[in-house]
This record gives sequence, C-alpha cells and structure tokens, in this order.
Amino acid sequence: MSDTSFDSARIAQGYKNRPFLHGQALEQFVRETGKTGFRNGLDIGCGAGLSTRALRTICDRVTGIDVSEEMIRVAGEACKNDPGIRFLVGRGEKIPGAAGNPDIVTAAGAIQWIDREGLLECLKNRMLPGGYLLIYDFSISDRMENCPQYTEWWEGQYLKRFPRPYRDEAVWTEKDVEKYGFAVQYQTPLKLRYEFSLERFVEFMMIQSNVNVRIEEEGMDADEIRSWFADSLEPVFAGENRVGIFRGYSWCFRKGFRCCAAGYPGL
Repeated sequence: MSDTSFDSARIAQGYKNRPFLHGQALEQFVRETGKTGFRNGLDIGCGAGLSTRALRTICDRVTGIDVSEEMIRVAGEACKNDPGIRFLVGRGEKIPGAAGNPDIVTAAGAIQWIDREGLLECLKNRMLPGGYLLIYDFSISDRMENCPQYTEWWEGQYLKRFPRPYRDEAVWTEKDVEKYGFAVQYQTPLKLRYEFSLERFVEFMMIQSNVNVRIEEEGMDADEIRSWFADSLEPVFAGENRVGIFRGYSWCFRKGFRCCAAGYPGL
C-alpha cells in the first residue's frame, strides 16, 4: 500500500480502536534502559495516536506526526484531553520545525513506509545528543492460545484470500546507523497477548494491511469481507473469547553513545 492509502476514514477509525499494546513496548524500553522523564518526545507515523499515548507515559510532552490528515484528525480527537500531546501532519524524513528537538523518538509500525536514510539524516540534525530512537512493530500471528483451529483458518483460508503485501522487514544494523551518529543499544523480539471477542477480532482484521489493499486499492466490498470474517471465524471462536498472540520486534538506538550493554539478543 502507498502511504496515502491511510488517509481513508475507515482505516483511521479502525486504527483508533486497535488494541492498546504499545505501552508494553515502552515498558520494555524502560526495563532495558532504566530511562524515563524525557522532556520532548516525537512519535513518527503516529497513526490514530495509540503509540503517541504510550510515549507520553515517559515524556513531559509529545508531538505525533503522520502523513495522513485523516489519521491526525482522529488522533487529535482521541487525545484532546491531554495538553501534553499535540499532532502535526508531517514526514519522518522532514520533521516539522514545530516539533522542536526531541530527546526521544519512536516509530511504531512505520519504518516500512519511511526512507531510512532520509529519516536518519533528519534525526541526526534534530535530535538532542544522548537521545533515544525506539523503533518497534508487532502484528497478529497465526497462533491463538489453546486454539489450533485458528492456525488452520489462518493458513488454509485467510492467507489464501488475503495474501500479505510486500513489507520491508530488513533489520537495521550498527553499520546502517553509525554514520548518522547512532549506536545500537538493544534489539529484542516482542511477544504480546490480547483477548478478543469474535466481534472485536473481526473489526481488528478489517484494518489489516492484507485487507486494506483489497478494499482501498482493488475495490472489494468492505461489508462482504466483514461477513466473510464473521462466518469463517464463528467455528474458531465457538462462542468464547480467544487470546491472540502478537509477535514483533523492538530496536533501540542512541545518538552519540556507543552501546554500553553488549550481548543483547538480535532478532
């Protein structure tokens, strides 16, 4: 999908109602680094604001930026009661001047849409010395707890109907970031859990990139897809809630500092 596809009101509203798992990635960051109390955070590719809310827990103030005006509108509505959060339309490769000079930057599920060299060059000039860059992402996997029927559905029905679009999933290395003044602090996998009802899971699946491509770019009918999800998943849920397993990664880089904690596992 192109980044402009995310300007859809349907996708923006769906992102607002996604499971709030971003806080777990920030909790891991605090455990790994021992750092809190940042003054000025920047959340790149903020979407509907969930990742911005997570960053706010360790920052005095946070700016969320996204290329989608619709996402920024929805994020502003969702976070309107927090004076420490603001949202701006902008790109990671050209951060708006109003965002200031951050001492921590996050990008959650965004780097596949951003030019890596452009982003790092921009952060090289804008971030404060000693600042942290946290890149993380997670997605629903082919596993639910104690539910092999779900894995069968995932492999035998879902991926055949909605194949995964291309994503740039290359791991950033020390060589990739060192010329911009950054060093790797840690790179670890993420494994998260979330309990879904059938109805909540159907709505969650409706804004997966596999599905968005078919609706926004190929013109498939959203209501027909929603009905297919509900019908095909009904025997999987069998009237019960199910715990979905999310898998992903968390990469932390620091500007102007060499890694002081060697031995962190890679991905």
